[in-house]
Amino acid sequence: MRQMTASELADRLADASHEKPVLLDVREPWEFETCHIEGSQPMPMATVPAHLGELDAGAETVVICHHGARSAQVGMFLERQGFGNVINLAGGVAAWAAQVDPGMARY
Repeated sequence: MRQMTASELADRLADASHEKPVLLDVREPWEFETCHIEGSQPMPMATVPAHLGELDAGAETVVICHHGARSAQVGMFLERQGFGNVINLAGGVAAWAAQVDPGMARY
């Protein structure tokens, strides 16, 4: 599993020459409602195994949480399930707020 910084992800999302990755936010619903990266889809960590069929194992998938620990665990799980292009957002939404969107609400 690769790591990507918030600024690298922002650059990647702004680059129209690349297909956009799936942004999978594995935080709890109240965390997602408080702040999230535009375009990310919420899927709480505990529900990921039940929703594997809804995810494309071939797509580039960036897993997001608050600081990066839950997303790393989910990323490793996805890799064990055959997902080949999983990326952990290093520092999670906290890093996104610090590096990319200082106006983002924090909790």
